[in-house]
Parts: sequence; structure tokens; C-alpha cells
Amino acid sequence: MPTAIITGASKGLGRALAVALARSGWDLVLDARSVRVLEGAAGEARAYGTRVVALAGDVTDPGHRKELVAAAAELGALELLVSNASALGAEPLVRLDALPLDGLRAALETNVVAALGLVQEALPLLRAAAAGAVIAVSSDAAAEAYETWGGYGASKAALDQLAAVLAVEEPELRVWTVDPGDMATDLYAAAVPDDPDPRPDPESVVPGFLRLLERRPASGRYAAPGLLDPK
Repeated sequence: MPTAIITGASKGLGRALAVALARSGWDLVLDARSVRVLEGAAGEARAYGTRVVALAGDVTDPGHRKELVAAAAELGALELLVSNASALGAEPLVRLDALPLDGLRAALETNVVAALGLVQEALPLLRAAAAGAVIAVSSDAAAEAYETWGGYGASKAALDQLAAVLAVEEPELRVWTVDPGDMATDLYAAAVPDDPDPRPDPESVVPGFLRLLERRPASGRYAAPGLLDPK
């Protein structure tokens, strides 16, 4: 069975993707900060008969990143790394003139530095896989200028650029940056708590991620609507 590491896997998109991959026969190493919620996600994934290792911790901790990759090695391989864990920088989001610089540093540390650190740790296993791939979960805020989304968007734009360069430097791997669009997640609710508009469930975009893994298109940046297009 192929093996994937998914960060931020206790809720939202990470949990939905973990369950979908387990249903498709993937073994999983799952990360999140909350032990209780992460174990709930792991139990849901284990119901499909795959091996699931749940390791609670913070991806900004180098020791925790080493544990995640070591767990994948214990399962036998690593074909996929999904960097999904994210930090907003401020909750709720604020304009740049009010953005705490410590909050921006925290967003960069989680969304960029930790993501690269985990890639660096995982590269030997990914290179050894017959079909190694990295998915960096991005945002339309990385490419568009939305009021109050400046800090978060800047961190995701930096993640996009790291992924683009990684794809050039590691041509044997597939490196995909995916903008899933707005979703009904705790992260979005924390970002914009007063938004009355309904948002789609994370499960609705998971088929696009599965299509990436099935079709293995060229490394690059993709948006959920395009991935869900049957053409």
C-alpha cells in the first residue's frame, strides 16, 4: 500500500483527505496539535482497514517533523506528503496596519518554514518512491489581494514559490500547489467569524485531490474547480 503524511489532519480538509485516501487503500501518518481530535480522525480512517499512525504535535517543531517521517519509514515507504497545516497570523483577520508582527511570524513559521522543513526531512523517502509527490495546500489569497488577508496570503504566496522551485529542483517528483477555495472549516470561521455566506464542505473538493494522484499531471499550481472538471 502507498503511504502518505498529512499535516493538519484532525479536521477540515486534512481529515476529509485522510479518510478518502484510507478508503482508497493508503496507509497514513497523520499530524495535528490536538490529541483527542486527531485520534478521532485516525479512528475514522482506520475503519477502512489501512494502517494509520497518529502523531500529535506542532509542525514547527523539528523533532516532531522527524517523528512524522520516521513513522512513514516504519510503514515502509513514503509516496505522498501533504502540507495542509496552516496558521492565519491573526484571528479574526485584520488589516495590515493592525497585523501583529508576531502573528505574521507565526504564520510564516507554520505555513512556509515548517512546510519546507518537512519536505527536507522527507526528500530521501520521496526520491526513493516510484511515484513520489508533494501537495502544498495554498489559497486564492496567495494570488489575489483581499482586504485583511495580507499576512496569510503572503505566507501562502511564499509557499507557492517554494513549491514551484522544488518542482524544478526535483524533476522526478510531482509537486502540486492546490488552491481548494473557500470551505466551511474552523480555519475559515476563525478568519472571518461574521461571514454569513455558506461555504462548501471540505469533502466536496477531495475528489480533485484524488484526481491529481490518479492522473499525475505536471507539477504546478491548480485550483479546485479545474481539478473537479471531468475534462
